[in-house]
Amino acid sequence: MPSQPSKDLEVFPNPQPERDYTIRIRIPEFTCLCPKTGQPDFAELHLSYVPNRLCVELKALKSYIWSFRDEGAFHEAVTNRILDDLVAATRPRFMRLDADFNVRGGIYTRVIAEHRAPDWQAPEAVNLP
Repeated sequence: MPSQPSKDLEVFPNPQPERDYTIRIRIPEFTCLCPKTGQPDFAELHLSYVPNRLCVELKALKSYIWSFRDEGAFHEAVTNRILDDLVAATRPRFMRLDADFNVRGGIYTRVIAEHRAPDWQAPEAVNLP
């Protein structure tokens, strides 16, 4: 375990680049600071993506998420920044980040941001009996 957070997102080759499949990652302990008050904000992040040629390495992702702990950020901004950074590192076919923030002053915030590669078409859903 590194002793310091890092903004470096490591990747590795997709073991099945010819196949569309979904990777789902749950990050229950995201924290950043409220840019107005400096108080901590807590969220559970749900990352889902269809990789192209690269996948994000999980230890690096953990360190990257940790790097926001002492940064002030509005919920909307930090959700989109994380998505943009992950898209830049992995160039996925599709990626969705769902950030579900804990209550603050009686208000819950949930921000969902998506990226879709221009040449990618989602496969038709299969409904099994």
